[in-house]
Amino acid sequence: MSIFCTSVVRMNASLQRQSNISSDLEVSSYYLLKEWTLNTPDTNVKMFLIPPIVCLVAGVLIIPSILFVIFSRFSIRQETRYMLLGNALLCDLLYLLLYTLSAALSAAHVSLPKEACVLQLFTLAVAYCGGLFTAAAMVLDTYIAILFPLRYIVILPSSRTRKVIVLLWVCSGALPGVFFLVLSSTHSFVPCVLEMCAIPVIILLTLSGTDAVKLSFWLSAMVIFLFLSLVFCCYGVLYFKTRRSGIWESICSRASVTFLMHNTVFFFYFSPLLVLFVESFLYVNIVIGLQTSIWISLTICNVLMILPKVLFPFLYGLRYREISASLRSLVRMKRLQLVSPAPLPS
Repeated sequence: MSIFCTSVVRMNASLQRQSNISSDLEVSSYYLLKEWTLNTPDTNVKMFLIPPIVCLVAGVLIIPSILFVIFSRFSIRQETRYMLLGNALLCDLLYLLLYTLSAALSAAHVSLPKEACVLQLFTLAVAYCGGLFTAAAMVLDTYIAILFPLRYIVILPSSRTRKVIVLLWVCSGALPGVFFLVLSSTHSFVPCVLEMCAIPVIILLTLSGTDAVKLSFWLSAMVIFLFLSLVFCCYGVLYFKTRRSGIWESICSRASVTFLMHNTVFFFYFSPLLVLFVESFLYVNIVIGLQTSIWISLTICNVLMILPKVLFPFLYGLRYREISASLRSLVRMKRLQLVSPAPLPS
């Protein structure tokens, strides 16, 4: 039996003394922790570490290279699309690093102080929202560039793009900040849960928390859903505005492939919210049990929310000709350095 929190050992005794527990939330929290500890084998939990680790390795291999190309070349980093791409990749890399670390610590039964867990959760939320909001801003940038090509430089110069990126970071911090303030004001941070700092368990507790916590959670989810809906609407408008231009005639054309790749990435951004909504509906209406809900939450956190972070640089960043050409030139220079002949002896 795996033990994530010392309070779980005294679970049965605590539930028998429910009069000493201040709220129903703590009772449900201790029950959930008992279910997690008794019915979640270590082997199965550690298997869910494979997707984050694989995605982190893939992300570390490609994201720093693209960021180096963007920030090392003046002509590239002055363009709006590349500045937004760099910001999105930075958020994704931060999320991959923090979430893989969090999942590894949970699987290794490492307890964290309450303050460290709250800081980790807040930083994860900021990184996730930052990547999502920046991806939405990139779609709006493409929308403006295609529909208003003559006014594009006036609408989005590099100086204004920097202000937009700062605004994106502010919004990325404000949205989870409000949610965490609600959690703190309603005393929904159960110490034992924060000691575990297991994100799937925290999501389940949020769905079964107080009305204020549920409302804040679903309002945050709706804001993210609206951003994704805006993205798909922009892509739909772009398609209908340009379908008579001839760029969509071949299914293998660059426009068709790019359109398919971008929508694939944003579908993976959208799917975790959809699965989470269905799971919460089934769980609240007692259609699925607690253990099934735990496994679904693990799948959402360790697979569905991680995939778009590692697909984004491959399906989005490498589609830019300037970035791919710069990366190829860097690889060629590296090969030339490796195979360069040694100097002749004098």
